[in-house]
Amino acid sequence: ISVVCRFRPLNEIERSNGGENICVEFPDDYSVKLRSQSSDGAGAFVFDRVFPMDSRQEDIYNIAAKPVVESVLQGFNGTVLAYGQTSSGKTFTMQGPDISSPSLAGVIPRMVGTLFEWITNSPGIEFTLQVSMVEIYCEAVRDLFDPRKSALAIREDRVRGVYLEDVTEIYVSSKEEVLQAMEKGNSSRSVAATNMNERSSRSHLIFMLKLHQTSERDGSAKTGKLYLVDLAGSEKIAKTGAEGRTLDEAKKINQSLSELGNVINSLTDGKSSHIPYRNSRLTRLLQESLGAVSYTHLRAHETGRNLVCRLLLEKK
Repeated sequence: ISVVCRFRPLNEIERSNGGENICVEFPDDYSVKLRSQSSDGAGAFVFDRVFPMDSRQEDIYNIAAKPVVESVLQGFNGTVLAYGQTSSGKTFTMQGPDISSPSLAGVIPRMVGTLFEWITNSPGIEFTLQVSMVEIYCEAVRDLFDPRKSALAIREDRVRGVYLEDVTEIYVSSKEEVLQAMEKGNSSRSVAATNMNERSSRSHLIFMLKLHQTSERDGSAKTGKLYLVDLAGSEKIAKTGAEGRTLDEAKKINQSLSELGNVINSLTDGKSSHIPYRNSRLTRLLQESLGAVSYTHLRAHETGRNLVCRLLLEKK
């Protein structure tokens, strides 16, 4: 598991509230610290990589995400999770404001591009590529390719492992077909306006891609699964102004993120005999990508303000 941290620039709301001063600095490519801390590096928070406010989408992908898709091409499972407070830029990083733009496209469209470059340059191998897209909204798994399927069941067997029963899987043969499928799924995602974000995601988005390869020479085969997860943002109710239905959504979001933290802690503390995957739909669905033979990448997102508690959580 690798963890990187990206900081976004201030938005218009923060500037209008007098947030011009950035409270962090970056001693090197791997650490961040508060400006109020000592200059000797004590108290810095260290990650596998830190990306400051002026980082480009392309650089973040090449350094932090491309190794994951390369592991999937070798037959492993790979996962990229975007984690952070609401409005911290997770969806911008994972999908980008324009998935067809060379400069603005996020991790998901760039990974798809890498996959099809590999396929084009691999003669003698037959590829089969399937994609599915779901959201976990208030602990219900909803099919974004067919929103009528609003309560998908999570099953497990020895052959398929953990899977979603009756989820829509689309066979794709080009990058354009994958991007079209993404746009279709995104149009069905649950969003709402809060004090911190005009289009705050109210669900965890999971884009699943299954790649099966068969050698035409000897018939050998391998399958890799790629999970791309845009987590709903953790929320402080006092800041977001959530109430009514939006408040109920926020409670479910924070609860599932807490369960994800418990699972990761149990996997890494070296002493836990039980991993609580079944405590939430999110961790149950991601069980094979978190705890099996896989390459997992967690991308934390920050805003440069009110940072201390957030970084302490990431460090844990």
